[in-house]
Amino acid sequence: MITMSSTRSRKLVLFFAISCLLLHEICTDASVCKESERKALLEFKHSLQATVFSGNDALFWISEECCLWRGVYCNSFTGYVEMLDFSYQPLVVAGTISPSLLKLHHLTSLNFSSNDFNGSLIPEFFGSLKKLKLLDLSNANFRGPIPSLLGNLSMLETLRLGGNGRVFNVGKLEWLSHLSRLKEVDLSFTNLSNANDWSQVISHLPLLQKLSLRHCDLPSISSSSLSIANSSTSLTYLDLSDNNLPSSAIYPWLFNVSSNLVSLNLSSNRLKGPIPEAFGNMMAIQELYLSDNLLILAENQVWGDSVLNEIEKLPDFMVLDLGYNLLNGSISKSIGQLSNLQVLRLAGNSFDGDVISEAHFSNFTYLQKLDLSYTSLTLKLNSRWTPPFQLTQIMLCSCKLGPHFPDWIRTQMGILTPDHYISYVEYLDISASGISDSLPYWFWGSFHGLKYINMSFNQISGTFPNNSIHISHLDPSSNNFSGPLTRFSLDYNMGTINLSKNKFTGSVSPICNFTGAVFLTLFDLSNNLFSGVVPDCFGSFPFLTALNLGDNSFSGSLPSSLRSLISLEMLSLRGNKFSGVLPSSLQNCAKLKFLALSDNELSGEIPMWIGQKLSSLVFLSLQGNQFRGRIPHQLCGLKYLQILDLSVNKISGTIPPCLNNSLPWQKK
Repeated sequence: MITMSSTRSRKLVLFFAISCLLLHEICTDASVCKESERKALLEFKHSLQATVFSGNDALFWISEECCLWRGVYCNSFTGYVEMLDFSYQPLVVAGTISPSLLKLHHLTSLNFSSNDFNGSLIPEFFGSLKKLKLLDLSNANFRGPIPSLLGNLSMLETLRLGGNGRVFNVGKLEWLSHLSRLKEVDLSFTNLSNANDWSQVISHLPLLQKLSLRHCDLPSISSSSLSIANSSTSLTYLDLSDNNLPSSAIYPWLFNVSSNLVSLNLSSNRLKGPIPEAFGNMMAIQELYLSDNLLILAENQVWGDSVLNEIEKLPDFMVLDLGYNLLNGSISKSIGQLSNLQVLRLAGNSFDGDVISEAHFSNFTYLQKLDLSYTSLTLKLNSRWTPPFQLTQIMLCSCKLGPHFPDWIRTQMGILTPDHYISYVEYLDISASGISDSLPYWFWGSFHGLKYINMSFNQISGTFPNNSIHISHLDPSSNNFSGPLTRFSLDYNMGTINLSKNKFTGSVSPICNFTGAVFLTLFDLSNNLFSGVVPDCFGSFPFLTALNLGDNSFSGSLPSSLRSLISLEMLSLRGNKFSGVLPSSLQNCAKLKFLALSDNELSGEIPMWIGQKLSSLVFLSLQGNQFRGRIPHQLCGLKYLQILDLSVNKISGTIPPCLNNSLPWQKK
C-alpha cells in the first residue's frame, strides 16, 4: 500500500526528473567540462596557431576540464563557458579565429585585448554571438573595416575596438545605433574620417555612460546633427581629444548632448577664443582637460575671473587641465577655492612675470599633481612654508624658483612609520628654474620613492652620496656637481641617467656595480672630468640605446664588451685619449646610427666592416685620430649616411669614386 508520504515522494522525484530533461544544465555536474564546448575550444586553439611569448601553456590546454584552462571561465552553476579572456597573455596569432566559437552558446564576454592578431580582419561571425555583453578587441592589431554585422549584438553593453591603428578604418557608424544597451564604447586611435554620422549615432544611445573617440580624425559636426541631438543623463565620461575639431563644431553639440558629464577631455583640438562659461554649468564635472588648444582670455579679463567663478561652484571638481593654450595675464588667487582639486595643469601658457604665492595653494588639501612647466611663473614661497598637500608629481620646469633651493619640496618627501615608509613624490622636474645653490643635505636621504628627477640647466653644486641611488630617470646635467661617480640601482622600468656637463671626477668603475643595469637605455657622462680606463663590463647593459662618454680624459683601448650593446643606436667617445685600433667586436652594434670617435688617439686602418656591418649609420666621425691607409670603398655601402668626417688623420690615396654617388651632397 502506497502511503501519502511515499506518493508525494514519487511525485517529487518525477518532478525533478522532468525538470532535468527540460533544464539539463541544472542537473549536470558544473565541474565537468561540456564535451561539445571542449571540442569547440580545441578547434579554436588549433586555428590560431598562436605563439606564446610569456606565461605557461597560455593556450595549450591539455587537461580534460576545459573550465580550468587559462582564459576560460565557466558558470559555476551550469558549467557552460561564459567568458573567454585572453587579454595581456600576450599572443601573436599567425592563423585565423575559428567560427567554432559559435558553439559556445552561452558566451557573454570575449576579450582579446593587448594581443597581436597580425593585421587580421575582425571575423564577421562575431556578429552572431548573440549573447555577448562585452567585446574587447582593443590594442590587438586587427584591421578594418569593422563588420556591420556587429550591429546584431543587441545584448552588447561594452564595445572596445580602440588602439588598432590608422589602418583600422571604421567607416559609417549606423550599425552602432542598433546597440541600444551600450554603456561603454571605445574606438580610440581608429580612422573615423568617413563617419560623418558619429554625432547622431552617439546621441541616440540612451544608456551610454563612457565614450572614448581619441585621435579618430572625427569629421566636424553638421548643423543637422545639432538639431536632433538629445540631452543625455547617462553619459559621464567623454574623450574627444586629438581630433582637430573646431570650437564651432564641438561646443553647441557638447553643451546639449549631456548634462551629467563627470570627465571631459577636449585636449589637442582647434578650440579657440575665450573659454566658455557654459563649462561652469556642468554641475557634475570633476575632470576637465582643455590642453593643447588655442584658448585665450576674454578681452580685458584677468585669467580665472570668468571661468573659475563658475567652476568654484562645482563641489567635486578634481582635475583642471588648461595646459598649452594662449592664456596670459595673472592667475587669480580664487583658484585656491577649488578645495577638492587633485590635478592642476597650466603648463605651456604665457603668464610672464606673474607671481604665485602660498595664497594660491591655501585650500589644495587633496592636490597630487602640479604642472606649471614652461609658464615663466615666479614662485615666491616662504622657506618655512608647509603646504597643505602631498604631491606625487611636481613639474616646474622653467619656473622661477631660485636662487635658493626650494625647501618646501622637503615636505613632500613622505612619512616614515615604525613599520614602513610611505612615499609621496615620484616625479620631480625643477629644470631651468634659476637655482644657484648647493643641493641640501637632506635631499638624497628623503625621497625614497622618487623615480624621476630632472634638475638640469641650473647652477646647483654638491656631490652624490656614497651609497647607491635608487632611480629610474636621473638628469642633473648642466650644473656644477662634482666628486666621484656613485652606484645606481635602477627600477624595473627602462631608465636613463644623464650626468653630462658637470665636474664629476675620477674613475667610472662603479658602473660595473650598477644594480638593474639591464634596464638602462641612455647613459651620458660627457663633458666631465672623468679619467682612467673605461671598465670592460658593458655586457650588463643589453638594452642601452645611447652611450655618451665624450669630452672626458679616458684612455686605453676601447672596451671589447661594447659588442654586447646590440641595441645601441648612438655612441660618442669623442674628445678623449682612447688609443689602439677599432675592435672588430664593435661591428656587433648593427643598429648604430650615430658614431663619433673624433679627437682621440685611435690608429690602424679604417675597418672595412664599418661599411659592411654598420649599415644604418647616418653620422660617422673619425676626425682627429691617427688612422692611416686608404679609405675603404665599403663605406659606399652606407646608404643612409649624411655626415662623414675623416679629416686630420694620416689617410692616403684617393677618395673612392663611389662616394660621389653615395653621399647626399654629391648627388645631383
